[in-house]
Amino acid sequence: MSTEEKPTAPRSLAEALRARDDASLAALLRSRPDLITPVPTDVTQLATRAGTRASVVRALERLDRFALQTAEALAVAPDPATYDDLLGLMAGDPGEERDRAVVAALPRALGGLREQALVWGGDDRLRLVRTARELLAPSPQHPSPTGLGPSVQEATAGMSPGRIQEIVTAAGLPSTHDSVSAAASLAALFGDRERMAALLAELPDDSLEVLERLVWGPPYGQVTAEPAARLRRLLDRGLLLPTAPGTVVLPREVALHLRGGRAHRTPEPVPPPVTAHAAHRPQVVDATAAGQAHTALTTVAELLKDWDEGGPAVLRAGGLSVRDLKRTAVALDVSEPVAAFWVELAYAAGLLASDGEPDERYAATPAYDEWRELPAAERWARLATAWLSATRTPGLVGGRDAKDRALSALGPGLDRSAAPEVRHRVLALLAALPEGAAPSADSVLARLRWERPLRGPQPDDDLRARLARWTLSEAELLGITGRGALSSHARALLGAPPPPKEPGADEPVGPGDKLPVHHHRTPDAGPYTSLAPLTPARRAVASAAAARVLAPLLPEPLDHVLLQADLTAVAPGPLRQPLADMLDVLADVESKGGATVYRFTPASVRRALDAGRAAADLHAFLAEHSRTPVPQPLTYLIDDVARRHGHLRVGAASAYVRCDDDALLNEILADKRSAGLRLRRLAPTVLAAQADPAALLEGLRVMGYAPAAESAEGDVLITRADAHRTPPRTAPEPVPEGPPVPDETLLAAALRAIRAGDLAATTPRKPADGTAPAADGTAPAAGGDLPRTSSAETLATMQAAVLTGEAVWIGYVNAEGAASQRVVAPVRVEGGFVTAYDHTADEVRTYPLHRITGVAELADD
Repeated sequence: MSTEEKPTAPRSLAEALRARDDASLAALLRSRPDLITPVPTDVTQLATRAGTRASVVRALERLDRFALQTAEALAVAPDPATYDDLLGLMAGDPGEERDRAVVAALPRALGGLREQALVWGGDDRLRLVRTARELLAPSPQHPSPTGLGPSVQEATAGMSPGRIQEIVTAAGLPSTHDSVSAAASLAALFGDRERMAALLAELPDDSLEVLERLVWGPPYGQVTAEPAARLRRLLDRGLLLPTAPGTVVLPREVALHLRGGRAHRTPEPVPPPVTAHAAHRPQVVDATAAGQAHTALTTVAELLKDWDEGGPAVLRAGGLSVRDLKRTAVALDVSEPVAAFWVELAYAAGLLASDGEPDERYAATPAYDEWRELPAAERWARLATAWLSATRTPGLVGGRDAKDRALSALGPGLDRSAAPEVRHRVLALLAALPEGAAPSADSVLARLRWERPLRGPQPDDDLRARLARWTLSEAELLGITGRGALSSHARALLGAPPPPKEPGADEPVGPGDKLPVHHHRTPDAGPYTSLAPLTPARRAVASAAAARVLAPLLPEPLDHVLLQADLTAVAPGPLRQPLADMLDVLADVESKGGATVYRFTPASVRRALDAGRAAADLHAFLAEHSRTPVPQPLTYLIDDVARRHGHLRVGAASAYVRCDDDALLNEILADKRSAGLRLRRLAPTVLAAQADPAALLEGLRVMGYAPAAESAEGDVLITRADAHRTPPRTAPEPVPEGPPVPDETLLAAALRAIRAGDLAATTPRKPADGTAPAADGTAPAAGGDLPRTSSAETLATMQAAVLTGEAVWIGYVNAEGAASQRVVAPVRVEGGFVTAYDHTADEVRTYPLHRITGVAELADD
């Protein structure tokens, strides 16, 4: 006789989890992080939590299509089912030719369901957790995705015994003594391939046609009070069973026979491939993406410069108004959805926020000034990193929320927890393609739908599909991709491994930038395994690596412009920050593109003079930074504006104009355009106006004069615009989708706590009264699960345990009134306290004796 005992099959999910090793339990907690929030006290509580409806729904939603099809098959299989039963439901009857891909993929799918504690038991007794079976099993209110109806046993549960006996007799079966055995014999008939084939062979074609219409679902049909002959034949033989007045259903066993045993019409064991519709040279992709990255930096800087003196007002409900978004789009020369993207990107990166003042407006944050000082590649890496992890979704701007309220840029309601995961997954699929390969959007969406299928009816445009489309377009805008293919600096940002080799990549190519399209496919491995999201520390390293890769591809900032005789300056590339800032004051941007064209006008020159620059400073600046001689017309323009600048002085009386040239004042009074200012002469050199100084300054400038503001002391006021900044602000925190995935430290601590709590709950212990323990090794505790002993008995047992060094089992009630049971090894008992090593908490703790409900010795092994 063998001395080895065969391990008994688990009787519950708790027993199945208790038999797992630490690595398997850690995998469960990693895949279902909601089970660890808070940490369960023992394995029984872990199993209970794993079977709750909310947790099971969340786990089912994260299954790929084939794993979900496997769970759906188990929901209509016998409980418990064998692996052969499941294989038959997925691949068809043994006598038929089975799909090899289904046969090969089923162990992986079943292993994944076991790992996530949705299925437990050995291959001879597979059990789907009860909650999952309730969610996936067919019912009139919730039809199964398999299209199968209830079993014969379920469909005949409310049928009269006489009617069941009539059906059994019509089907050629002997009468039975009760309804249960009659339904069982009918189900056995429908499950027998040969007898079922003979029964169907007796039916005419019109009756078989009815069955064919119901076989793949929905299995329910309507009948009249007097059904036609073709329906009557089916009803008499139990091939259709009534479920309600006027409603019949095709029993599950009949449908499975007609399907050849398959639960699904089209099993999908292999994910659809992501195919490349175009291929470009990697150098072209990187150059295109780098150019767009430079445009992204320029656009964000232009946006915040436009809001330098205080941006649009914040709506009462939060966010930008539609009018302000349109103005921003016009200023950036982009469409409104693209403008919303840039605004939200700056906000996600912490460069933009509300100033929090009574007249609340949007403005740049102090972090924007720090960001401007960084090298261009690092600035881009910061934007791209913020985009990858942001849950705010600019694509929703302009839509409506669940309460039919408009969604505005920078407003509430734009967070979608799935956005970072979808972005990362889309880019991971691109990273799995060879360098330069641009995938088709449809193949990306098909792959995502396989990896995260929606249960129940699927809308034409679900949120994940929209997020994927927005990811592809936003990645192109940001310079993550170029011509639809992932760039080298984006691969570094994602921490992606080297891409697969392009066939024939080492061979010389002809002219042009495109390569032959080979319809590349992503690997057929399970989902979410090729590229894991980065931890914060690794994300910082990847961001620095991406900046290093991108830096050589970006144009070097220039320290010069080309002045032209038509009062323009051409910047042939990006300018260094001091030069760009000065030109923004001295000239107006006329056009953008590969080169920026600035135009000098009297108004722009006056703006520089108002900012405190002297004419000599402007001449010296232009001569220093121009690669061409300073044109004479530009010199004349500066001198002419400078000569007239400040000749008129405007101050506050209400407002007045002072000038030593009374002829010039007469000219202003005679001008019809000054009527709105309501001027009158107070003295030969002074005019008074019934307007504030700012309006008077603007009015005279519109008339073509160059007045200057003066202080109460008569000094010229410098009107340099000070940049408006918000108080220090942090970037918005992403809204997580459920509990975060636990790190290794938390996992290790949780496993220790669960194992220790399980030890306390399951360790055999001796009863305090000396009676024999129960059959399972535990002692019954009077008054509930916690042991109950008197104070004297508790103290004596604790003191004895200190002397012997043995562990004991105690019941303990904490200060909040929560009761628990623990296994402790007492070290010292004094002053009404016991100090002991707590196996449950895996540390030494001190317990007040008056909070210990009782104590019991552990039973001998």
